[in-house]
Amino acid sequence: MKFPKFNILTLCTLLLLPYSSSMAYEEPNYEVVKKNEIYEIRKYFDRLAVETIDSGSKNNFRKLFNYISGRNEDNEKIKMTIPVTQFEKNGNMSMQFYLPSKFNSKNVPKPIKKNVKIVNIEGGYYAVIRYSGRASDKNFVKHKDILIKELKSNNISTLGPPIRATYDSPFTLPMNRRNEAMYKVEY
Repeated sequence: MKFPKFNILTLCTLLLLPYSSSMAYEEPNYEVVKKNEIYEIRKYFDRLAVETIDSGSKNNFRKLFNYISGRNEDNEKIKMTIPVTQFEKNGNMSMQFYLPSKFNSKNVPKPIKKNVKIVNIEGGYYAVIRYSGRASDKNFVKHKDILIKELKSNNISTLGPPIRATYDSPFTLPMNRRNEAMYKVEY
């Protein structure tokens, strides 16, 4: 039996296709209220998230993933959403998964782990710079520094720490990844 010949690029594309960012994940609603060549300002609306805060962020993803995989009081599996956000909070690292819009404070499954909690993120304005590549610390710092410099030059005040937002799986090719650095701003 003869198999069709594939070049290496075709084979890699077929293997990575299921992990591409084209998969439809829900993301929070927002309106773009200002846009220039470097950043945009978005108006986000209230939304629920599941959050964990820890001095070492290595297990934060696993804790949140366990929660959406059914390790909650209702044993309910919850669809993954985008982005996953990280920021410093009280000297520790916070990681959040936004919850699908079908949930509200009355129907959201309660976490069973004490270091995992449901939080309401109040709507507001966020300045956002989008970039591709790896979701490394170096790449994030580079882009959050570009963003803060531009915000200062436009006299826009920040209201909190920088937020790292990642949208794609680690299997997505770096040039196809969507990453963002964000600041809540006074607008």
